Amino acid sequence: MAKRDYYEVLGVKKDAGNDNIKEAYRKLALQFHPDRNPGDKKTEEKFREATESYEVLSDSQKRATYDQFGFPGIENSGFNPTDDLGRVQQEFGDIFGRGSIDDLFNFFRGTSGTGSRQREQVFRGEDIEASVRIPLKEAAEGVKKEVSLTRLTTCQSCNGTGASAGTGKRPCPQCDGDGQIRHNQGFFSISQTCPRCGGNGEVIEKPCRNCNGKGRVREKERLQVTIPAGIENGSKLRIHGKGNVGIQGGPAGNLYLNVFVEEDPLFRREGNNLFYEQFITFSEAALGTEKEAPTLKGDVRMKIPAGTQTNTVLRLRGRGMPNISGYGRGDQLVRITIETPVNLTAEERRLLEDFEKRTTRRAYPKSKP
Repeated sequence: MAKRDYYEVLGVKKDAGNDNIKEAYRKLALQFHPDRNPGDKKTEEKFREATESYEVLSDSQKRATYDQFGFPGIENSGFNPTDDLGRVQQEFGDIFGRGSIDDLFNFFRGTSGTGSRQREQVFRGEDIEASVRIPLKEAAEGVKKEVSLTRLTTCQSCNGTGASAGTGKRPCPQCDGDGQIRHNQGFFSISQTCPRCGGNGEVIEKPCRNCNGKGRVREKERLQVTIPAGIENGSKLRIHGKGNVGIQGGPAGNLYLNVFVEEDPLFRREGNNLFYEQFITFSEAALGTEKEAPTLKGDVRMKIPAGTQTNTVLRLRGRGMPNISGYGRGDQLVRITIETPVNLTAEERRLLEDFEKRTTRRAYPKSKP
């Protein structure tokens, strides 16, 4: 069945604010939650559909990608509704209840997380972070960067099982394979997760020597990452599945790449606009001139009209930074600064004094007489 538009699923307009999107999802989640409709496959599907729609539209970066590229853009960005449910759990814990994130993950994987213990628990790997620095020009054009990082990967000796070759697992002797330890206190029976097997009910007979039974080993890796054009200093990119691999065959976490844009010697950035300071002489300001102004895409000829005052700002349209969503560019704003002449010769000073004597107040309408 073809996927429905996320806005259509939640019943909101494309310019809907975050509060409207959140309220729309809350109503649908309460209506279609599987616990309220046990065994109803149609409402289960509607619940999945609404949850995926909310997870995308409530995230500004995912939403911008979806608005521009549709479902292909979301799929290419690595979004996986099976794993990326952190925002839903964080904001709607009152709907899903305590400990419900495990149930929610299991529901999206197609397994039951309530009513009985899972013999093989699956744990998602940890997220990791890395950093990269790029010059302003690369931030304007977009660039591929090679990032060095260290992360936990699947142990090749045991294929992630944690057990030596030829061996496997056996029932945990501490909980007799139940995964839970029960203590009777009077009329009450208290259960807690078995500390030895972590609730799996099984332990490894002979741990793998390469990973000491962990199933994961730490390795260095070089990863090529695409940094989009228009990215701002301090932005954080999520690279799906490039964090630590999970234990017990769990999915890998994500890599969060912190992008730092270096200060440029010529340009100062504010949003998508760039500021550049252009110095001109006293006579150029008075008579008018043309100057070669540098931009990110090469020099351009800029006309400075006669009578230009210092701090005048001229606009070079479309010469700024591209919008990261792909729509349009900012401008380059050129601030004019008139440089006062220094180190004058006697002749130059005489000429200026003569000029000052000959110039009437009409030439200086803002100066006091």
